[in-house]
Amino acid sequence: MSLLYIVLGVAALVVFWAIFAYNNFVKLTQRTKEAWADIDVQLKRRYDLIPNLVETVKGYASHEKETLSQVTDARTTATQVHVDPTNITPEQITAMAGAESALTQSLGKLLAVAEAYPDLKANTNFAQLQTELSDTENKIQAARRFYNGNVRDLAIALQSFPSNIIGKMFNFKEHEFFELGEDEAEAKDPVKVSF
Repeated sequence: MSLLYIVLGVAALVVFWAIFAYNNFVKLTQRTKEAWADIDVQLKRRYDLIPNLVETVKGYASHEKETLSQVTDARTTATQVHVDPTNITPEQITAMAGAESALTQSLGKLLAVAEAYPDLKANTNFAQLQTELSDTENKIQAARRFYNGNVRDLAIALQSFPSNIIGKMFNFKEHEFFELGEDEAEAKDPVKVSF
């Protein structure tokens, strides 16, 4: 009879552990989706700031059409890249990283052009947009770190024994890190907006 209780006790522990492991995977997956949503919110904020910044610069530096066009085109490309938070794929992350890297580089060129226009630098609206853009860039970087931390935690749980058994059994998947790619060394810092 005591052997039966031991077997039932071990079986109950295994069931409770399996439930805990499953719930942990659900929690980690949801946190990763939430973290991606944080990135998405900050990127949308950035996209909303760019037209105002371009219009402000256009008023002072209208002959810089090529630079203004590059920023506008990069923004358009970045807003068209869609990442489905319920099924993030490596291709989606790569496309988003490439678009964001191009946008960051074009914004850097725009702000460098603005350096040559003292009246523009003194413009209150331009200064406020610079401050907002700098704040947004910092928030994007923080959201990206938060997302990558959640991706790391999910990957560790999916690769660790014995939780990997539950992960495979219920088809939980790893997510891709959001890295800016080959240009990361240049683009990982927020856009410099101080003059």
